[in-house]
Amino acid sequence: MNIKSKESAKFDIVSLGEVMLRFDPGDCRIRTARSFRVWEGGGEYNVARGLKKCFGLRAGLVSAFAKNEVGYLIEDFIMQGGVNMDFVKWVKADGAGRNVRNGLNFTERGFGVRGALGCSDRGHSAASQLKPGDIDWEELFGKQGVRWFHTGGIFAALSETTGEVVLEAAKIAKKYGTVVSYDLNYRPSLWTDIGGRERAVEINSEIAKYVDVMIGNEEDFTACLGLEVEGLDENISDIDVGAFKKMIANAVAKYPNFKATATTLRKVRSAGFNDWSAICWCDGKFYESKKRENLEIFDRVGGGDSFASGFIYGMMELGSPALAVDYGAAHGALAMTTPGDTSMARLDEVRKLAETNAGARVVR
Repeated sequence: MNIKSKESAKFDIVSLGEVMLRFDPGDCRIRTARSFRVWEGGGEYNVARGLKKCFGLRAGLVSAFAKNEVGYLIEDFIMQGGVNMDFVKWVKADGAGRNVRNGLNFTERGFGVRGALGCSDRGHSAASQLKPGDIDWEELFGKQGVRWFHTGGIFAALSETTGEVVLEAAKIAKKYGTVVSYDLNYRPSLWTDIGGRERAVEINSEIAKYVDVMIGNEEDFTACLGLEVEGLDENISDIDVGAFKKMIANAVAKYPNFKATATTLRKVRSAGFNDWSAICWCDGKFYESKKRENLEIFDRVGGGDSFASGFIYGMMELGSPALAVDYGAAHGALAMTTPGDTSMARLDEVRKLAETNAGARVVR
């Protein structure tokens, strides 16, 4: 994979996506909560933040916020994470959220047989109203320079225009030699009102033509790219590695521009215990991470995004698919031991877990 040198670009990683304010009821249910902890989160943004905060890379965000106190609060969280906001568009708020607002996300962690539950409130958000021409991609990719660009299917599904924004960005990124990664992240609820699964396949299939590194599980490849594998288990909690390998073979045949693909492998035993590992394909070979059975989970939201950031770090800085998939799985595992969407891990912790499979003994 041909990745630009650090000297040739201002940013190591830039993500395009919506960042919401997350409300966490702690040990309670959303429906009975009387208080919430808040922080920021968003599928595409979480990847950039992880690469900055944990892995020390120069990260930037492309998004949009309504210019009000909620928007400023999200901005404050992002600034704490160290992610550059020069390419965030601020939109004048109308005072009531009739025309533009900032997205909210209520998420409870789950416990035992009760799985995690998310309830988003993001209609009319500033990010969902981004359209082609709103961002100066020539300035970002052509003049300032970006080594790696990441976005995904959540942002593409926010409205009838956001998929077109992804296409616009990916084409210009490729023009200037920036590596493009994309997390399919299929969410049926987001596609329902803008054409459903048929539209998901239509827009994602076009975006896929400009992607170097495609991230997603079996359901993602099927629902977003229309790829089918005979005998595929519809229970996505029990991912069949053999079926996934067949899926990737089909995907690479259809999209020869893919230089790598990756996914987490998760078997849900309960809300608090999952079997966890990952697999990637690169240069015609498959690489699997260390397997962790009965991984204890505090908050599973953001685990996949942290896998993506660890995987990108391994590919971009270590140049090794084998290390990349192990660093991704380790980072995702560590991220799920703490609350919130974003990682609280440090590089030395990820390295230790990835390369030695160290246990949880006290460090003094």
